[in-house]
Amino acid sequence: MKAFPPDAAISIRGLRKSFAGQPVYSGFDLDVRRGDILAVFGPNGCGKSTLINMAAGLLPRDGGTILYAGREVAEVRIGYVFQNYREALFPWLRAADNIRYPLRRLGLPRAEIETRLEALARDFRVRFDLARYPYELSGGQQQLVSIMRALAVEPEVLFLDEPFSALDYETTLALRGLLGRVLKERGVTTVLVSHDLEESIVLADRLLMLTRRPTALADDVPVTLPWPRDTAVLAAPDFVAIKARCLDVFERAVAA
Repeated sequence: MKAFPPDAAISIRGLRKSFAGQPVYSGFDLDVRRGDILAVFGPNGCGKSTLINMAAGLLPRDGGTILYAGREVAEVRIGYVFQNYREALFPWLRAADNIRYPLRRLGLPRAEIETRLEALARDFRVRFDLARYPYELSGGQQQLVSIMRALAVEPEVLFLDEPFSALDYETTLALRGLLGRVLKERGVTTVLVSHDLEESIVLADRLLMLTRRPTALADDVPVTLPWPRDTAVLAAPDFVAIKARCLDVFERAVAA
């Protein structure tokens, strides 16, 4: 078995998963470096969400190991942001209480809970009223509350499953800029699944390109664009070059 790198937050070895007898992963290996934002991109149905759901302990695997610095997922603080923010938030709780909820479950003192809530509101430059209920907020505001709740527990690893796919482009641009800055400032190890190549590049330190099923690695692309990243990066020559490389890999993966 391939050795586990000392700087790996997540190490996956020999991962296997099938659905109805059809293999999705057949001996898949991956290491995610501590503090990195890893984006996972590939053809529809290749198993992107399946990968992070197994890593987060939400879906059983058929074989292989997934370890967090030598520990099982049950021993690790995980944050997870789902695609559908409307179903992710508790509608009977105000936005602030949605964020407080996992901290109360952890039994943290009230003062610590309020300190974390205030820090997140400051980091994300929240301008709307967190005393409102989810149904009183816009889609972007609801998804931001979901992100803040996931980060409130100070997770060792954060999983993002197409977090902006249900939002309009203007909201997506604003939210992903904020999110990227906060994740890098806090040093949160993050795995992002996205069907948007532009988004994957802008938010990542490293972009994992996958093939069709049975899923294998098509390319492992370092994203060396400087942080923080705003919309100007979309016209930068390095961004254009990375996107061209990824499009070429993606087209070959789809055609194979």
